[in-house]
Amino acid sequence: MTVKRRPTGQHHGDLRNALEQAALVLVLERGPHGFTLAEACRRAGVSVSAPYKHFADRDALLASLAGQGYREQHRRYSAAVSASENPAEQLAAFAAAYVRFAAEERALFDITFSAGLDKSLYPELVEAGQSLFDTLMPITSRIVPDRDAAFDLLVRVSSSAHGLALFLQQGVFAADQQPLEATEKRAARTARAIVDQEQGRTDVLES
Repeated sequence: MTVKRRPTGQHHGDLRNALEQAALVLVLERGPHGFTLAEACRRAGVSVSAPYKHFADRDALLASLAGQGYREQHRRYSAAVSASENPAEQLAAFAAAYVRFAAEERALFDITFSAGLDKSLYPELVEAGQSLFDTLMPITSRIVPDRDAAFDLLVRVSSSAHGLALFLQQGVFAADQQPLEATEKRAARTARAIVDQEQGRTDVLES
């Protein structure tokens, strides 16, 4: 990812996008807490006073990017689960898509999950998260009708995919010939195993 620099203070035709792109590069380099809004301005090549028309502070900039992260997840996960009518396979596809999102959109992934934003200040993020929830809960509800159990199943599948995504980032699977593809398959297998375990437990309870 590259950001075109401009001499500081020069007019920028798309300031908001330039600041967001600069922030994404800084997040990749230093993490969500490793830079200031002034540094994002310098990286974008604009005056340090320029961003306040769009962003009150660094958290507002990160919140905008977190919204992008949620929307990109929603797009990817919706496409993934639409490929099958089988709920177990839908969850397997979701888990694989989760891993790929974390790998291909590392900065957005880190912002979404590690920026520590106070969502009470950014209701749009609550709405975006709810949209993801509304996409996935009907799938787990087809496996276990009880709402609490369906939510727990979604948490378990998501948590396993999240952990595998972090392992991939940390190089745990570097020995694999194609680490990303191999991790996607692991995530899908794990999701199927979690569903099988849940269905087996439900069968026992109902017998």
